[in-house]
Amino acid sequence: MLPLVELEVRHLRALCAIADTGSVRKAALRLGMTQPSLTTQLRRIEATLGGTLFTRGQNGSRPTPLGHSVLSRARPIIAEMTALVSAAREAALGAGGLRLRIGSIGSHAVTGWLRRIHRRLPETDTTIHIEVSSNTLLQLLATNQLDVAFVHETAGFPLAVPEGVERRVLIGREPRFVALAAGHPATARSLVPLSALASDAWIVDPTADDEATALRAAFTAAGVDPRLVHVRDNTTAAELVASGEAVRLSQPIADPAPGTVVRPLDGDPLTCQLALASRSGSLPLRDLDALFTDLMDAYVDVAAANPVYRSWLDRNGSPLLPSVGSH
Repeated sequence: MLPLVELEVRHLRALCAIADTGSVRKAALRLGMTQPSLTTQLRRIEATLGGTLFTRGQNGSRPTPLGHSVLSRARPIIAEMTALVSAAREAALGAGGLRLRIGSIGSHAVTGWLRRIHRRLPETDTTIHIEVSSNTLLQLLATNQLDVAFVHETAGFPLAVPEGVERRVLIGREPRFVALAAGHPATARSLVPLSALASDAWIVDPTADDEATALRAAFTAAGVDPRLVHVRDNTTAAELVASGEAVRLSQPIADPAPGTVVRPLDGDPLTCQLALASRSGSLPLRDLDALFTDLMDAYVDVAAANPVYRSWLDRNGSPLLPSVGSH
């Protein structure tokens, strides 16, 4: 049993995450943990406190009376700790100069974005935090751990946007392509229908917001039941695709890994909205405008340099990036 003195703020955050999401699985995704590790942590906390904090059922996890009592005390502690950290950081900022904390999904546009920011703000201490989950980035924004974040939202699966966080749309509808082994029969097609990939295993990242759910929904609409393989490591995923063991979704601006080919999906059954998120009033409008322009310019550059995406943009009349199609 954990001694009571070993109960830490991270444990209280875990309890609040379970209560807020209503699910140990969803809370684990928000916290960047595996479900088994969070379940183990919850059992240890309950053992420390001497009672059950949540009831588990078909409708998810709900606080018990003891759970409500603990949560009512935990939330003010977390709020105070967040305020303390924020105040300390602001004090450090005042003593040490300008600071910009950026969050982002993984994207080929990030390097160019940072390069432009460094060139425009050479005296600013700029940091970057990369996450698979856009929901996690939004939570980091809401708790003042980030200043801006580049996020995406899968069509049909809205993000949980915290109060006080706003988004400025960068790309309203970006298609998802598919990465295949170079020897896959479907690479002969310029547009690959989902039905041509019905017998393939599909790699999904279990920490990515609604990726598996969106893929299942697209296949269901096509009358196909996909086989999903959960892989969190990008290197392993790329090797599995190159070996022909599986296929996976790809951002259109991504370069194919060695031994793989990227192709558009026929009918664009999976799309995302890309946006720059920030806390309301946290940055002057001119600074936010400049960060947005930097990100858009970086995105346009990588899109224009990608022949598969360029072809898709030209074929579709460049609805996303008219400037690319006009070159």
